[in-house]
Amino acid sequence: MICMYMMVEDKYIARIPPDMLGEDYDKAVEEVTKRSLEGKLVDVVNEKTGVNEGKYLVISIISTKAVGEGSIVHGDGGVYQEVKYSALVFYPEMQEIVDGEVVSVQKFGAFVKFSSFEGLLHISQIMDDRIDVDLENKRFIGKDTKRDLKVGDKVRVRIVALNLASSSVEDSKIGFTMKQVGLGKLEWLEKEAQA
Repeated sequence: MICMYMMVEDKYIARIPPDMLGEDYDKAVEEVTKRSLEGKLVDVVNEKTGVNEGKYLVISIISTKAVGEGSIVHGDGGVYQEVKYSALVFYPEMQEIVDGEVVSVQKFGAFVKFSSFEGLLHISQIMDDRIDVDLENKRFIGKDTKRDLKVGDKVRVRIVALNLASSSVEDSKIGFTMKQVGLGKLEWLEKEAQA
């Protein structure tokens, strides 16, 4: 499995609210940065070209440092502070292979969760076999192979569609396939390796 977990350093403008200004300022900067960024999608912008190259999910803020003096805007009691931070992030990419778990079965496909993301494994991308849908037992069954895929199964999938249009993980649109060599339900892959 290739997972794009990495450390990044980036900058952010944090709004330190008035009620936090009486505290330790560095601690307030850290708290606001964590609250604002952890669990959110952040644009990856190429510093040289200014082009947006995708998004990463901030897993954990590791360190923060206030850069320069903060700014006060007329009519707003908060301080706007530039912050340099380092963070552990997850950066999903097209064609990346990920391991996940089937969390839901619908008549049109299965939803697979990996990291903090959830994506659709369309019924046409599950296996090279005609498939029966058994919604009562929340599973798919191959007519000829008799292989089944159900809620709770661990799978290895490839990302074939990726739309991270907003800053919300819930609004992400991700599509998967399992119809390639080395992909599928982990149990199937183990049996193939033993044969």
